[in-house]
Amino acid sequence: MATKGVKNIFLSASIPLPSRDAKYIETADIIAIRDAVIALTTVALPRHRIIWGGHPSITPLIYYVMEKLDMNIQEHVKLYQSKLFEKFFPEDNNKFENVILTDIIDNDRDKSLLHMRERMLNESDFAAGIFIGGMEGIEGDMQKEIAGEYQMFIERHSEAIIIPVASTGAATKMIYDNFFPEELKNTRFEKDYGYMSLFQNFLMDKI
Repeated sequence: MATKGVKNIFLSASIPLPSRDAKYIETADIIAIRDAVIALTTVALPRHRIIWGGHPSITPLIYYVMEKLDMNIQEHVKLYQSKLFEKFFPEDNNKFENVILTDIIDNDRDKSLLHMRERMLNESDFAAGIFIGGMEGIEGDMQKEIAGEYQMFIERHSEAIIIPVASTGAATKMIYDNFFPEELKNTRFEKDYGYMSLFQNFLMDKI
């Protein structure tokens, strides 16, 4: 059984790839992305549950923290992945008990990813959504009229705390600059690299 009072935190994060759209890698701070994911996992996992779509650059970082914490907290993590990418799954996937594999839709990448994201965001209630680094998965693709995880999340979980860690750059900085409400912006999201304190103040103290 999970600890009483455990709340779900959605993590949308990835390290941009040089082979993808250059606009993401140009502003990405790879060290900051890793540090932010590690800090979030360290602060949140002992008390709450992190749910994410298993990007291969992020899953090993979360498992690294779980090992370091040396706690039996498998029920505090849930990982969604589309079967379309099965041959690319990181080895660390096998170390998680709660892995949800979603169906391939019409052998189509965009449809399969949308299906995975809809299940991931519809099957749980979330207290918070955290956005770190990332590419099209966070921002979406306007040319294809595909919503990203940021838009999908705020539409479904309007009462949740939203923390776009703009200092990590990439897609998160773009949604922070262009879509995040002005009244919710905070210079700490933009310039504070002390992520343990950031997540303690803006997440853990509020949920």
